[in-house]
Amino acid sequence: MTASLGAVVGYLIGSLSFAVIVSRLFGLADPRSYGSGNPGATNVLRSGHKGAAILTLLFDALKAYVPVLVARQMGLDDLTVTLVGLGAFLGHLWPVFFRFEGGKGVATAAGALLAFDPALGGLVLLVWLGVAVITRYSSLAALCASLAAPAIQFWLHGWQHQTWGVLIMSLLLIWRHEANIRKLIAGQESKIGQKSAPPSA
Repeated sequence: MTASLGAVVGYLIGSLSFAVIVSRLFGLADPRSYGSGNPGATNVLRSGHKGAAILTLLFDALKAYVPVLVARQMGLDDLTVTLVGLGAFLGHLWPVFFRFEGGKGVATAAGALLAFDPALGGLVLLVWLGVAVITRYSSLAALCASLAAPAIQFWLHGWQHQTWGVLIMSLLLIWRHEANIRKLIAGQESKIGQKSAPPSA
């Protein structure tokens, strides 16, 4: 498999928007129609259905984790493996199957990082968890984890293809959280678990 083909395969798998898919299976409203409008686990949780939110989180992570793991098991080079993970992440942000209306990519990035290197993924998740538990702001936790990820990757492995991949994902994650940054500064950001009554599906 060439690096470009790996990126395309990763992108197509990443384009499966599980927030929308799971919500439809549970008879919930489209997550793009309420709350933050973001098709991700945090917004699905605002529907009040914890099971749907957990499944969304799990599958959004697996759609990057599994392809990267398979690419590694196939013995593909580091550039191809990195592009598979990056492709899945970009697919989540701009899914071809859902009018390019994607989420912010936190869970998908976490899945890619765990597959890149369990130590890297674990340390970044600890940063996210620590901030989330203390502040109850999912967006702030994601921003802190995004800032930490490239530093941890460089500390563990130095500069390599994977480092560039992690850096690109982190920059895009921060960019996708622009509205959340403004809300955090204004004190208007919703906390984890805060419900937002969705319209009927």
